[in-house]
Amino acid sequence: MSKELVLKEIGLKIREMRNVKNFSLVEFSDKLDIEYNNLIRIEKGRTNLTIGTLLKICQALDVNLPTLVDVEAGHFAKGKKMGSSTKNV
Repeated sequence: MSKELVLKEIGLKIREMRNVKNFSLVEFSDKLDIEYNNLIRIEKGRTNLTIGTLLKICQALDVNLPTLVDVEAGHFAKGKKMGSSTKNV
């Protein structure tokens, strides 16, 4: 998986988790103490995240780092939402 795709997947995962917690972009950027435009770039996968920023995001979303950065190729980019199941019944 390319670096660009990983960043996009992580960004989409952050957006989905933020929406589940009902944080607006403004509320979440304030909570993280980062600029609104930076959060938009993060969620679109257009910027490299520092470990410090990743840890802030994890704390704000109440998840651990592996949960946030463990992405499957194309999982979120293909429109699959968190909590969706691919199990066969």
